[in-house]
Amino acid sequence: MTVAIYLPLLLALPLALLAPRIAARGAPGPAARTLTLTAVVAAVSSTWSLTMLALTMLDDVPPLSTLDDSPTLELPEPVPGPVALLAGIILAWGAVRLLADVRRRLVTNRRLRAVGEAHDGMVVADWAKPLAVAVPGAAGRPGHLLITTGILRLLDADERRVLFAHEQAHLDYRHHRLVALAAAAAALDPLLIPVRNAVAYLVERWADEEAATEVGDRRLTAKAVARAALAGSGPEPAGALGIDGGAVVRRVRALGQATPARLRRRLIVPALLVAGFVAVAAVATEAFVDLAQAWL
Repeated sequence: MTVAIYLPLLLALPLALLAPRIAARGAPGPAARTLTLTAVVAAVSSTWSLTMLALTMLDDVPPLSTLDDSPTLELPEPVPGPVALLAGIILAWGAVRLLADVRRRLVTNRRLRAVGEAHDGMVVADWAKPLAVAVPGAAGRPGHLLITTGILRLLDADERRVLFAHEQAHLDYRHHRLVALAAAAAALDPLLIPVRNAVAYLVERWADEEAATEVGDRRLTAKAVARAALAGSGPEPAGALGIDGGAVVRRVRALGQATPARLRRRLIVPALLVAGFVAVAAVATEAFVDLAQAWL
């Protein structure tokens, strides 16, 4: 096996290091889409490499194992057994993590949909906890907003406009899909966890920018985000406006600045990484096919 089979496992490192820097600059929408695509390609490439490594264990299974001692055959040696075994273990661990993440999301969305029937695209729950969530649609049922009376009492009329615009942006741009894909990639390859976190932050920034455009006031949007953050300063964070600890400080600061430019140049490296993942996966696959043909 060539060294190319290990490269997809290593190329995730520069992506993980770059993701926070990419998320910190420029328009959030293009960055969220690009990082999600790159993370998915990285996860598929690394999973395929691990699969090929694990499959080399088949040379220890009859009848292939009997060919090892054949004096007339000079068969190429696959990777060492411990490496193949480790690859199999990592694959199984990734599969368990992926299934757990998917199950958690399905259960959460099912519970959110069960809160009540939406009217005009919204469900208002009489809960004290400040909460605002964009609930994805399912089985022909459109998505809707779930708003609690707790968050409605917290915000004034103008801030509620920010709230509704923010959550509606999540629905309109299907942010839940980007977040789910990035999370699935990180489940398969834990090196991509910083990318998953960057995508989660970017979709909130994206919704912030859409809300600021909708209400026409960046300061008002920043104020609404900050007030929701204060509501979540207790033991349990608020679910309104995507509040996530220290990330809200960066979001408020970003809203205090001018509307961000697209800055396409920052996305060149992720695009090159996508090409790199595909190229090394192709080279590794060719080497694996040659090995398999020699043994079979």
